[in-house]
Amino acid sequence: MLLVDIKDQVALVTLNRPDAMNALSRALRAELHATLQRLDADPAVKVIVLTGAGERAFTAGLDLKELGGDPNGLRAANATEPSENPAWAVIACRKPVIGAINGVAITGGFEVALACDVLIASTKARFADTHARVGITPGWGLSQKLSRLIGPYRAKELSLSGNFLDARTAEAWGLVNRVVAPEELVPVALQLAADMASIDLDMLITYKAMIDDGYETTLRQGLELEQARSTAHNRHVTPESVEARRAGIQARGRTQ
Repeated sequence: MLLVDIKDQVALVTLNRPDAMNALSRALRAELHATLQRLDADPAVKVIVLTGAGERAFTAGLDLKELGGDPNGLRAANATEPSENPAWAVIACRKPVIGAINGVAITGGFEVALACDVLIASTKARFADTHARVGITPGWGLSQKLSRLIGPYRAKELSLSGNFLDARTAEAWGLVNRVVAPEELVPVALQLAADMASIDLDMLITYKAMIDDGYETTLRQGLELEQARSTAHNRHVTPESVEARRAGIQARGRTQ
């Protein structure tokens, strides 16, 4: 149900249930959590790319067929354990996670996409929050994360209508970083992952946490957080280490 390919310090993780639109069954949710935990602890992996098999869906969210046969199945919509809550499984990963959105990301699938650090979308990608239409409220973070990303007016438009958002509009609204042709999606995501993987792992983890932790606070608190963590980190940085990296930065600037 989950494919993992590791190359050059980048892990490509693919939700592999294309016939079920990569729906998040209980087994797949548990496997995703275990895999992300393993990759997070693997020093040979710096960056993770998460995508779905095929072109129809990134993931359609919870497996409704499975839920239909389980009277307690809807409890998964409010689960807090990462083994049951795939959004939290992604958020708990210390390393950067790039979401390569190849098709629809619906409801719970939308929430998993929002948990990623960067989103690259195929032109075939579409997003929808159908919680209200199904008659349930989100429990994996959508009602809070979406409004913080695109503003409350646009978030209400999507969530209170259940309408689909196409990839180009998602890009214009700041929901995704960029939109590419379907055949370019994974290569572009892997190239961005490779760019990130050229950074020291400790720095990737430290900087990601600084951004995420600060974003959850006020601006003043965030500035204070940055100052405290920067002071603690930079006292260990030597002029020699900065000089050693300078030539590489200059060379990279000439080729970009």
